[in-house]
Amino acid sequence: QVQLVESGGGLVQPGGSLRLSCAASGSIFKINAMGWYRQAPGKERELVATITSGGSTNYADSVKGRFTISRDNAKNTVYLEMNSLKPGDTAVYYCNAEIVSFSGGYYYSNDYWARGTQVTVSS
Repeated sequence: QVQLVESGGGLVQPGGSLRLSCAASGSIFKINAMGWYRQAPGKERELVATITSGGSTNYADSVKGRFTISRDNAKNTVYLEMNSLKPGDTAVYYCNAEIVSFSGGYYYSNDYWARGTQVTVSS
């Protein structure tokens, strides 16, 4: 079994900063891409940022220059540093990871999601 556990959400004023963390644990052989997605009320879930195992990153246009994704492969953890936050960034943020496990003599890959953490940007 694999689990993703997030931390770091909360309430922040416009212009403020937050750092989200997401740690993977369990039956992990290796982790390929990791990423952050968000879903605001009444809207579909959207990509925020992704990072490959080699460190290549991709960002939504709406967060470029304000958010930074990083990962610590030794800790199986991905981070999202969010600066210059705006009310439009208010959403539930979800961590995602493509994880390869080994069991019964076979390698298999699954896509895992964390439960989500609320980020609210408001004065």
